[in-house]
Amino acid sequence: MYLGYQASLDWLAGVRDIIADRPGLPREVRVFVAPSFPLLHSARSILAGTGVIIGAQNCSESGGPVTGEVSPELLAEMGVELVEIGHAERRRLFGETDAVVARKTAAAVAAGLTPLLCVGEVMRVSPAEAAEFCQRQVLSALGAAVPHSAVTLASVMLAYEPVWAIGTTQPAEPAYVNEVVGRLRDLLQDSVRIIYGGSAQPGLLPLLHAVDGLFLGRFAHDPVNLGRVLDEAALR
Repeated sequence: MYLGYQASLDWLAGVRDIIADRPGLPREVRVFVAPSFPLLHSARSILAGTGVIIGAQNCSESGGPVTGEVSPELLAEMGVELVEIGHAERRRLFGETDAVVARKTAAAVAAGLTPLLCVGEVMRVSPAEAAEFCQRQVLSALGAAVPHSAVTLASVMLAYEPVWAIGTTQPAEPAYVNEVVGRLRDLLQDSVRIIYGGSAQPGLLPLLHAVDGLFLGRFAHDPVNLGRVLDEAALR
């Protein structure tokens, strides 16, 4: 919600140009955008043919008479492939509990979407404590509150976002992130895609050997910064 409607359209066009300027980008480097709901249709049109995945910032637990919500089924019908679930702001400002996150995750998977599940400790703790906290969040989202849930680690992507690092001038220290993510992978005992968010910016990705990518926020409002991160990703 930092950007207005026209500014968002301009930004999407900038992302399209950044991708077009990099025809040799490795296939393993995948890009997604998650604009506000009113921009999703425009995003799909502007980014058509670029390979950029369209994501949404949230979804409801189900369809039906829930005024003001957006169902995962509607998102899938629009061509959305990815949906952010459980962001720290949703948990803090809207009271979304682990049970709510689990139901949204299950609904998203049932609709054919990939949940981008946000996890992260609220306060700075030891890497071991942070990893254990994130593991509990992940296991809950995989179905602890949803009977017969079909959600598995393979059906989600994790965004590790330490809450204390969101909105700051600098991300969490690379050594800390690498240790937390490494411990989390060991605790989960399964392969899972994990990206880092929390003031992520150019120059960080080469230092994070434990993650699979970055979840950029306001530092990508200038598409040039996105291009810099893509160049860093291409060298990994």
